[in-house]
Amino acid sequence: MNDEVSLLIVDDHPVVRDGLRGMFENAPGFTVLGEAANGVEALERAAALDPDVILMDLRMPGGGGVDAIRELTRRGARAKVLVLTTYDTDSDTLPAIEAGATGYLLKDAPRDELFTAVRAAAQGRTVLSPAVASRLVSAVRTPRNEPLSAREREVLALVAKGTSNREIARELFISEATVKTHLTHLYAKLGVNDRAAAVATAYQRGILG
Repeated sequence: MNDEVSLLIVDDHPVVRDGLRGMFENAPGFTVLGEAANGVEALERAAALDPDVILMDLRMPGGGGVDAIRELTRRGARAKVLVLTTYDTDSDTLPAIEAGATGYLLKDAPRDELFTAVRAAAQGRTVLSPAVASRLVSAVRTPRNEPLSAREREVLALVAKGTSNREIARELFISEATVKTHLTHLYAKLGVNDRAAAVATAYQRGILG
């Protein structure tokens, strides 16, 4: 069985590509099949070369990494995508993971960590740098600020006045079960578990004035 991991390196900076190529070519167990300077090129080269792992930068002129990852996932590409970038903000990490990236590392990762991550990605294991892992965990725990619907706002305003579910149902001409459904949805959107926390959070965020 061949344990060599074949790679495609995608980055818009030639110096970074050269550095990564040199690093992997000098390490046992890796073969660099090619390079690409943006997401569009990455799709072409991935189709032609069929690498085990694609090391993907995210922000590149001429075609970003997230779009390329999404397209690779849509095509059912065999390659695993390991994001290697300077950015660890939620607006970068979450879309990349959602698009289908197997892992996410920052460019300041030590060489051995990078080698281990590439081998793990080739086996389909998820690899996240500690900073990114903690961000993802908190993002999962803290729902994104999804806006409340008009009806949810109405329910919330009545809750803030101390109105019971039965009274809310009567006032809005809906069933009590529907009131409970609206409450469940707005709790999820606000990241809370009860009426009091919902009201407090809504005031904090300026939803209730």
